[in-house]
Amino acid sequence: MTSAEAPGQQSEPALRADAERNRERIMEAARRLYATEGLDVSMASVAREAGVGKATLSRRFATRDELVNAVFTDRMEAYAAATAAALADPDPWHGFTHYVETICSMQAADRGFAGVLTASFPGATAIEARRAESYRGFLKLISRAKDTGHLRADFASEDLVVLLMANAGVIAATADAAPGTWRRLVGQMLRAFATPDAPLPPLPDAPDSADLYRAMARTP
Repeated sequence: MTSAEAPGQQSEPALRADAERNRERIMEAARRLYATEGLDVSMASVAREAGVGKATLSRRFATRDELVNAVFTDRMEAYAAATAAALADPDPWHGFTHYVETICSMQAADRGFAGVLTASFPGATAIEARRAESYRGFLKLISRAKDTGHLRADFASEDLVVLLMANAGVIAATADAAPGTWRRLVGQMLRAFATPDAPLPPLPDAPDSADLYRAMARTP
């Protein structure tokens, strides 16, 4: 019997398989917690949700940036794809409005991703690379949309960042009490960005006053 086969010991492939399973468990736990609670979830909470010890978590992901990078890389790929799709739209104004709605919808579907879009993670190299790529594409989209005469000349790229920050706040505040409220915000903001004669998608209904009150009552 070799040392790898001795009782109580695992072979190197088995150890690697265990490590990969732990990594996947940690990532799935982080996805669940980030999606419902946002990025303020502690690493200790992620470890508890995954059913692993803090040491195991630290071996797989030494920092929060590393974990965020692993969890949200696929969503940042979708973010970059949305930018590319908007640039490919033969109507730049439609591409612009659809892009804004798409990105805000992605935020609403995942509170963690809502936070990722409004924060920087220097240690999350894949995320930051996609963010930079998408930003460059968005600058082109702005220029093309302005050329149509439908996007206000004074619109700046920072205005989208402000919208994403506001949208993240609305999503967190309304949660399941008035979950469609963000759509009204986005509809109103598109009207603020547009010139008077610009074609716009229908304005979503205002949130129900009782639902909004419940959301307000729950907000600290």
